[in-house]
Amino acid sequence: MSKLCPSAQPGMDNCRVLGVVQQDGPRPMLLYLNKPLPATDDVLAMAAPLKPTEVFRLSATCAEHQCPHFDGADCRLATRVARLLPPAVDALPPCIIRKDCRWYSQEGGTACLRCPEITTVTYDLSPETREVSGLPAVTER
Repeated sequence: MSKLCPSAQPGMDNCRVLGVVQQDGPRPMLLYLNKPLPATDDVLAMAAPLKPTEVFRLSATCAEHQCPHFDGADCRLATRVARLLPPAVDALPPCIIRKDCRWYSQEGGTACLRCPEITTVTYDLSPETREVSGLPAVTER
């Protein structure tokens, strides 16, 4: 079976809602769903007026070679998340995709402990966030 990406975009194969992003604290935190929910147009429309990826974290079949984070064998985003971010929680969160998750199969529980603070869309352009996201560093002019 294909691995699942825990940070997918609407329209990807087998797209489902992994959780809802809660914005109550100093950092966004994912509230995981207890059962799979297909990311249908009707479900995604519930995010309005925001973008679905601002409200939901989606999972989908890993796009592998169509994804800029995939290096042919591994997800570089999962590697950066596991190595560069501090843990967000002390115990593995209750995740409905863990057994098929690319991040978990590649990085183990290390990625899972950071996963709740990952958002697909972020407006934080700090050097740390840019590095984890794989975005180029901003240089002074």
